[in-house]
Amino acid sequence: MPTPVCLPPTSIESLYCDHHLWLKGWLHRRLGSAEQAGDLAHDTFVRLLNSDRVPSRLDEPRAYLTTVAQRLVSNHWRREKLERAYLEALAQAPSRVELSPEERAILLETLLELDCLLDGLPTIVKEAFLLSQLDGQTHAQVAQALGISVPTVKRYVVKALQRCFFADLSFVG
Repeated sequence: MPTPVCLPPTSIESLYCDHHLWLKGWLHRRLGSAEQAGDLAHDTFVRLLNSDRVPSRLDEPRAYLTTVAQRLVSNHWRREKLERAYLEALAQAPSRVELSPEERAILLETLLELDCLLDGLPTIVKEAFLLSQLDGQTHAQVAQALGISVPTVKRYVVKALQRCFFADLSFVG
């Protein structure tokens, strides 16, 4: 059984020194990219530095690090998937609007924030919201596309809007 790692004020530093290379290798095997593995290993320790929920004692430091890192990997894949979908939608747009790199970055960041806000809602609720709010479809069009009633579409859109509104309020307080 490994010796528990106790985390004093410089705990993240010792955790980094003891496990960074191992974590980077673990991530490299999952991602297939040394560069992405390095970035996500770094992000894992940054996440720990910025968290007030790191336990003061870790019996299994590598298990803890892999849990944090796996969440970051999931976010990374989610971001890549959203980016691909955005680029595909942009390529299929009938009128090509040229966006500056800054505008593209802002738009992508907004889509990622929206994705995070809607996280946890059922897929059909997200679809109804996105078809209505981003694609500009009427509630009747959304209902037909999803095979649900118009009142259900309205409920779903309200549910998603409430999620966005109340999440926005939590950032204020």
